[in-house]
Amino acid sequence: MTGLWYVLGFLFAGTSFVFMTIGMAWLISHRNRGDRHKGLPYESGIDTLGDTWGRFGLSFYIYALLFVAFDIEVVFVYLWALVFRDLLLGGLASIAVFVLILMLGLAYAWRKGVLRWQ
Repeated sequence: MTGLWYVLGFLFAGTSFVFMTIGMAWLISHRNRGDRHKGLPYESGIDTLGDTWGRFGLSFYIYALLFVAFDIEVVFVYLWALVFRDLLLGGLASIAVFVLILMLGLAYAWRKGVLRWQ
């Protein structure tokens, strides 16, 4: 029965956290209080030129995904390097497979032309 109280407590805490966060954001958010420049993008007070809802190219998104993938690789390789002496040959083989899979993904992206800036 004690486990049920923990689950209900966490459920209540999580739900109240969500609603309190939304409520606090609503209370402190900027609202248009008579200054027409506050509602403009970037709040610089300068009138925007062109469409403010312009689209970005898909290449930016793909570059961001590749950056995240290889950034995570660096974290794993760094952690592996910290415990290299304890892992012996099995650890070397596992990191070699890990890096090989990532290099295959990089070669695939390169072959598809993802890394070509247009």
